[in-house]
Amino acid sequence: MKPLSLLGFLLALCVALAAAPAAAVETLDSTPRTAVMSAFRPEWTALQARLRDRRDYLVNGATYSTGTIEGRPVVLFLSGVSMVNASMTAQLVLDRFAVERIVFSGIAGGVDPDLSIGDVAVPSEWSEYLEAVFARKTAGGYVVPGFFSKSIASYGMIFPQPVEIARENGDIEKRQWFPVDADLLALARKAAAATALQDCTAERRCLKRKPRIVVGGRGVSGQAFVDNKAFRLYVRKTFGAEVLDMESAAVAHVAYLNKVPFIAFRSLSDLAGGGPEENELGTFFQLAADNSAAVVVAFLRSLP
Repeated sequence: MKPLSLLGFLLALCVALAAAPAAAVETLDSTPRTAVMSAFRPEWTALQARLRDRRDYLVNGATYSTGTIEGRPVVLFLSGVSMVNASMTAQLVLDRFAVERIVFSGIAGGVDPDLSIGDVAVPSEWSEYLEAVFARKTAGGYVVPGFFSKSIASYGMIFPQPVEIARENGDIEKRQWFPVDADLLALARKAAAATALQDCTAERRCLKRKPRIVVGGRGVSGQAFVDNKAFRLYVRKTFGAEVLDMESAAVAHVAYLNKVPFIAFRSLSDLAGGGPEENELGTFFQLAADNSAAVVVAFLRSLP
């Protein structure tokens, strides 16, 4: 048989490499678990105290802790604040662990005027309000290029857009809202009925009324900390949202694409600029984090 030329050998090698399957990502733990994630350290520490039989895994600099909470197998981790951090760590936990569902526990800014600090909101769907066009200003007002959507009312130059998701053969799915799993919402309602929330901080700064848990409604997320009354009013009117944060919609997006059930529990630490004085987060973040964690623990207890 005639020996291959160097060029022929290289071509054959390229074909073989292209046909070879990609190396599988190492599974760190094969026990089916509920992924419980938080973005802000006080949220994470509130749940760590309930973790039993802990084992830590360090991946990309972040700690993923397996164990049980209320006898249910979990993997607990801190994403860090931001949509990008939340997306990255959510996908990583799905790739490295046997995750049955994703649960987010954290704080948020309140948008619904009927909600108060300390309340826990459990929205049924999430949207990314800063997936947007920043329009140019003309003599006639802000103008959006014709190939973008104008179906959602703008806030000045900011025109929110649906998320574009790449699909098979180059198709694009456009999605404004990412749903929460209906079965998990039903369990959340059960957990809410069995959970008592705190109304005073460790320093005895007490809320004016007893906090409550609201299951259902809408939440929005974006890459901004909102402390602006006018924008808060816009989000409420335009999206009908109860709360806004900086992570949940990103995780809902990842869960939707991976076909993994998702739910987020968000306790109000502030009113997103709606309060009469300085932002309330510095006073009530730990109370809010503890209230969210309390509902999540009751939720885990209610899992089959």
